[in-house]
Amino acid sequence: MEIELGGARTYVYTGGRAPDPALPAIVFIHGAQQDHSCWALQSRYFAHHGYCVLAPDLPGHCRSQGEPLDSVPAIAAWIVQLLDRMGIAGAALVGHSMGSLAALDAAAHYPSRVRALALLGSSALMPVSDALRDAMNTDPPRAMRMINLWSHARGLLGGNSVPGQWMFGSNLRLMQRGAATNLANDLSACHAYDGAAAAAQVACPTLVLMGARDQMTPPRAGRELAQRIPGAQTVTIDSAGHAMMAEQPDRVLDALKNFLACALTSRQRAA
Repeated sequence: MEIELGGARTYVYTGGRAPDPALPAIVFIHGAQQDHSCWALQSRYFAHHGYCVLAPDLPGHCRSQGEPLDSVPAIAAWIVQLLDRMGIAGAALVGHSMGSLAALDAAAHYPSRVRALALLGSSALMPVSDALRDAMNTDPPRAMRMINLWSHARGLLGGNSVPGQWMFGSNLRLMQRGAATNLANDLSACHAYDGAAAAAQVACPTLVLMGARDQMTPPRAGRELAQRIPGAQTVTIDSAGHAMMAEQPDRVLDALKNFLACALTSRQRAA
């Protein structure tokens, strides 16, 4: 669906169901140089199993107009504006990589709006290496190839349950269809953000989901982030790297199903 948000046309994938604010809501937030499609399996499942699902393309990404947001706090504030626009009082936020930082920041600074938090491929700090920073500024296609290589744990076909799924090619094409200038914008936002203080302020149920072979945000960094968040749970997915939603889609879905069913139910009872 398309909506007007902040004066710009914004695309929001809803999993094939009209969003119903009366249902428990989940917002899926994509990472750098990505879009809503990285959540294809997970978002569609929840939309067809009793949840109100929103998986937006962030401003300036894929089918959403406007200028890309240049900081993690700006993305967090935009997510809250999306909830306002859709008439949703509170939602679970599920974020990957850059999207996980935005979800973390929203939970810290807008606690009444965030019911639960799932952080995939996350870390309190996401520094960008000098080699990648140079490539993203001088040769974006090369930077995309570097990210694509580092994001996957296995070979060209990997462990996706769809026979013949070419994860390397699919992810590279996804990045290529976005504006090349978005890459430097998004990675700079990650590089500049320090989520340590925000993590300590999180008061909602939280899951930190890690790929055992993640080279972008190693499991060690995910565990350190979880230790900063009161009561956070952790799940590590074997044979998965940073692109865990593509490499191990069913296992990511299972982890989210188990966590969100408990987290949202307990919050509803408490309310």
